[in-house]
Amino acid sequence: MDICYSRSKSGIDQSQKSCSYLRETETSANVSIHAMAGAAPSSSARQISHTQFVEHLRRAARARDGEPLHAWALKSGAASQTPVSNSLITFYSSLPRPLLPAAFAVFADIPDSTRDVASWNSLLNPLSRHRPHAALSHFRSMLSSAAILPSPHSFAAAFTAAARARSVSAGAAAHALACKLPSASSNVFVSTALVNMYCKLDLAPDARRVFDEMPERNGVSWSAMLAGYAAGKCSQEAFELFRLMLGECPSEKNEFVATAILSSVSVPLGLPMGIQLHGLFVKDGFCGFVTVENSLVTMYAKAACMDAAFHVFESTKERESVTWSAMITGYAQNGDAESAVSMFSNMHAAGFSPNEFTFVGALNGCSDMGALVAGKQAHGLIMKLGHEAQIYVKSALVDMYAKCGCIGDARVGFDQLYELDIVLWTAMVTGHVQNGEHEEALSLYSRMDKEGIVPSNLTIVSGLRACASIAALEPGKQLHTQILKFGFDLGTSVGCALSTMYSKCGNLEDSLVVFRRMPSRDVIAWNSIIGGFSHNGCGNGALDLFEEMKLEGTAPDHVTFINVLWACSHMGLVHRGWIYFKSMTKDYGLTPRLDHYACMVDMLSRAGMLTEAKDFIDSITIDHGTYLWGIVLGACRRMRDFDIGAHAGERLMELGTEDSSAYILLSNIYAAQRKWNDVERVRHLMKLRGVSKDPGCSWVELNSRVHVFVVGEQQHPEAENINVELRRLAKHMKDEGYRPTSKFPWDEEPNTVEEFHEEDQLELEMVSAL
Repeated sequence: MDICYSRSKSGIDQSQKSCSYLRETETSANVSIHAMAGAAPSSSARQISHTQFVEHLRRAARARDGEPLHAWALKSGAASQTPVSNSLITFYSSLPRPLLPAAFAVFADIPDSTRDVASWNSLLNPLSRHRPHAALSHFRSMLSSAAILPSPHSFAAAFTAAARARSVSAGAAAHALACKLPSASSNVFVSTALVNMYCKLDLAPDARRVFDEMPERNGVSWSAMLAGYAAGKCSQEAFELFRLMLGECPSEKNEFVATAILSSVSVPLGLPMGIQLHGLFVKDGFCGFVTVENSLVTMYAKAACMDAAFHVFESTKERESVTWSAMITGYAQNGDAESAVSMFSNMHAAGFSPNEFTFVGALNGCSDMGALVAGKQAHGLIMKLGHEAQIYVKSALVDMYAKCGCIGDARVGFDQLYELDIVLWTAMVTGHVQNGEHEEALSLYSRMDKEGIVPSNLTIVSGLRACASIAALEPGKQLHTQILKFGFDLGTSVGCALSTMYSKCGNLEDSLVVFRRMPSRDVIAWNSIIGGFSHNGCGNGALDLFEEMKLEGTAPDHVTFINVLWACSHMGLVHRGWIYFKSMTKDYGLTPRLDHYACMVDMLSRAGMLTEAKDFIDSITIDHGTYLWGIVLGACRRMRDFDIGAHAGERLMELGTEDSSAYILLSNIYAAQRKWNDVERVRHLMKLRGVSKDPGCSWVELNSRVHVFVVGEQQHPEAENINVELRRLAKHMKDEGYRPTSKFPWDEEPNTVEEFHEEDQLELEMVSAL
């Protein structure tokens, strides 16, 4: 129920109705106050002092324990005394689940002539914590009462309400009034509350101005200012303020100040200051407080010093859930997912109850390492402890299921939420992209855009990756427009993703323009543009960019050399490719990986140097599985080198390849050599191992819509019209003399459209769709 206050008669009548059940209780209040409170009976139940009444109320821990006391006060007439009414207001508002309507009803029953400042404050204090907007309205009503002047506690409550309501104007107005009253302007309690208000409103400079003008400060004042700097990530300012405190009033140093200053320096660049503070607090004996130890663990974790964080954690004598949560979150944020999940398991085994922050850290760890089983176990515990409704927990669950490949479960959790923030949208869009569901990712992004959600840079990057994966240029251009609209910096990952999108859509000109406009280019940006030119057949351009990269002083990495070797392979630059391959180890200390060896084998195979490719594979010492021999087998098909092709195919059979094309190519090679027994052996082996051929798939973008075609499927909405057009085109092609290219001399000539090769059929389907 919303709380409001009006001095009109109708407002008071409405408030009285909200507490009518208490007046009904008055008619049946025949039980003495002594029986209700457990006190010894006396001659008169009505003879009780205000002090005794307050003591009885203090013992009443539940609303139903205090209601008979309230009824007795109404029946006996004690409720007409202002101190008694004030005590009732305090009782109702101090319950574990405050009954603010009942407290307001009691306040409304107090006559205007007998209300004092304590009456107003009794309601103002709880309202500032639970209903800040109602508290500000109540404070304004208090000011309109000519007989009442606000006390320091009134101003403190008003400042708290302004901070919780995020109302700068209300806080500034209360500040101006406090400056006019000497009792408030010189009060350390009021000034500390004012500092805290400005800090929570993200106005640290204003808070510091008030702090510097305070005639008197205590430990709470210093802690409030330090906490404000911590919230604003102003580690250097906080450290200087702490040094000032040590010089002016070292006696004010306590565990609360220690916690505040450690929170202030809990940033990656604050490690040197944090180490100094750690040494000081060990000397002063503050490390025995669990709050200080928790802050130390958090400080080291945020500085990526998990060994130091674990050392503090191990030395902690009285651990609590916050201590475990700090370690779990630290491991997850620093990329050590396995340790995060292990720490969460140890916490549960130790009998500690996780909170929502613990679950978020554990779920993030499960997401990063793809631990679906552990994630489901954590989900079960979340449901058991009742944390599933927390927005951050729900977001972590959606992200975990999406990254573990259970996009359906992620979507269920996503659709159950009523308040979707950008974190959830990003988790779902990214999950679809990571699971190869690029059309669904773009559809979900479009829905997010229609609902007016402003994307983050991670959302934009995921959308661009989806466009790049299916070569959807028009949606990619729309995302480029949003980048300009929302002012995203091209110097971040957004610039690399945008450049990659254009290059994968074949638009190298715009890709290069985006690359040139990036304010700073790291190795990832260079890899993006070099790879774009390399994979689009512009090998010379890719190699020129590589030389430019070296001139700018950017050291290439493994990915760079993959792109460069790919360019050499497709340009037939065997000699230059060998130079770059040897340069990896000689000039940059990079050990070649499987992808680099694959590029070299492909380069030799494309150049017709199949014997050299075979010898090169035999010289490789690392385990390359079936990858390299598959490249040679494909090249032998093109070069019609049946001997080496048979050797490569047999090696693949020995290694147990599951690639259907290897069995088919080897079978065709033996058929070309009329080795029918080997043909039967290979086909039998393929059947015995359960290897099947995946159907071909392709897609085309038309009118900002992506159409997907799979061989043999008839699920496209225009399938019937497409089939009619396919038959017409096939007949027309046959009449014009077209025949599919024969892979081997024994291939039979197709007589119907169903017998065309898969690539021919897919091309026809795409043309028909257009």
